[in-house]
Amino acid sequence: MAKILVIEDEENIRFSVCKALSKRGHQVEEAGTLGGGLETAERLAFDLVLTDLHLPDGDGTAAVERLRGDGFDGAIVVMTAYGTIESAVHAMKLGADDYLQKPVSLDELVILADRLLEQREIKRRLRLFERQASARKSLERPLGESGSWTRTLELAERVARLPTPTLEESEGADGGTVGGGKSLPTVLLVGETGSGKGVLARHIHRAASEDADKTPFVHVNCSSLPATLVESELFGHEKGAFTDARAAREGLVEMADGGTLFLDEIGDMPLEMQAKILLFLEHGRFRRVGGTRERSARCRVIAATNHDLEKEAGEGVFRSDLLYRLNAFTVEVPALRERGDDAILIAREMLARFRGEYGLGGCQFTPEAERAIRSHAWPGNVRELINSMQRAAMLCESDRVGPGDLVLRGGAQAQRVVAAATGNGRLHFDFDHGIHKAEEVERELMVQALEATRGNVSKAARLIGMQRSSFRYRIERYGLDEKIKEMAER
Repeated sequence: MAKILVIEDEENIRFSVCKALSKRGHQVEEAGTLGGGLETAERLAFDLVLTDLHLPDGDGTAAVERLRGDGFDGAIVVMTAYGTIESAVHAMKLGADDYLQKPVSLDELVILADRLLEQREIKRRLRLFERQASARKSLERPLGESGSWTRTLELAERVARLPTPTLEESEGADGGTVGGGKSLPTVLLVGETGSGKGVLARHIHRAASEDADKTPFVHVNCSSLPATLVESELFGHEKGAFTDARAAREGLVEMADGGTLFLDEIGDMPLEMQAKILLFLEHGRFRRVGGTRERSARCRVIAATNHDLEKEAGEGVFRSDLLYRLNAFTVEVPALRERGDDAILIAREMLARFRGEYGLGGCQFTPEAERAIRSHAWPGNVRELINSMQRAAMLCESDRVGPGDLVLRGGAQAQRVVAAATGNGRLHFDFDHGIHKAEEVERELMVQALEATRGNVSKAARLIGMQRSSFRYRIERYGLDEKIKEMAER
């Protein structure tokens, strides 16, 4: 149902037009004068305005000019009973979409209204799609100016500029094309969940070539693929390879040929599949499930994980030979709390993007909200920040986003740690007054958790919602091994 305004001084014509449009299910408002019509258009939002060109208090072209000047983006149709078409043409030059000659054919009117409203809806959806696409693109753009993030980007860009070896083609025994055995470049991105490994992978893809937008970027989430279908999804299958294989299908590796294959959460890949991925990384060759012909694909391979792969390789849950192949170029992605004021920069960008995507007006953070963003530990990193800004964009009812519009886990999480650790609140973790640097905040939180659990790393990691591998990595980084021994000996 659309909202339509009819400006017509002849009562009989106005009644007939309004009745015909109402029968189509539209909500119709009417006015008998130019002034009355413009006043109604200022109060209410309309999808379509129909106006006569000859009105008692002015020319209908003034309505067109005024509406367009005020930013009205709906359709406008002018109606004229005066022989020449010049006035209608002039109105269209001012912004009218079409015109009707009197006496107006109601059938013609309805058809024209339906067409213009459909076109408007298509334009509205296109604008929405463009806003959403712009928002999604901004989510994929590496935002940040901190030293740690800048160094990470510089390393990623150096890796991206490394040449991708060309697989020399030779004829296989069965007549199929096979790779010449040259290894493919691999990059391993290591960092906490939500820290931006996917964004960095796309950045490497784009930085690798000026034509990167014309080449495929295939994102494979290894943790979401069913174990029984991993090989088929990655390498494809031939017709009849298994019960449901009614036709041959190429896999994600083939789809990535000439571009980038991003193996996200590779630490969750089943062991039996790791050997086949290793073979592909070494030689660029693979076979579809149920196939005998070797195929080749030339693509840049980027893997990402939040696991401690060295530890898992030592425990036998991740292949050490695959790890050595993956970590030829390792890029550590810093956590958001290690990136200084990047949280504020990203928060402002995301808030503006989401407000634009939802068609809302601009707004800013209050000083209190900015302090809350700076002091928050961001255990979910950039992903948590983006989700928080999306909620704030939707929930904020004014042009100022305050602390109450943000849904943050940091302060409450720290207090939960305190409560779980002491039961009496003796420890106090003050985000605003004692500790200002993000790394100091993180270290102090870890120390409190370790104190509470008498040096039990697994329990301490669970207490603050951090993965054990990430917690273990930071113990070494912050030199807490001796402190843990002291706690265990008490």
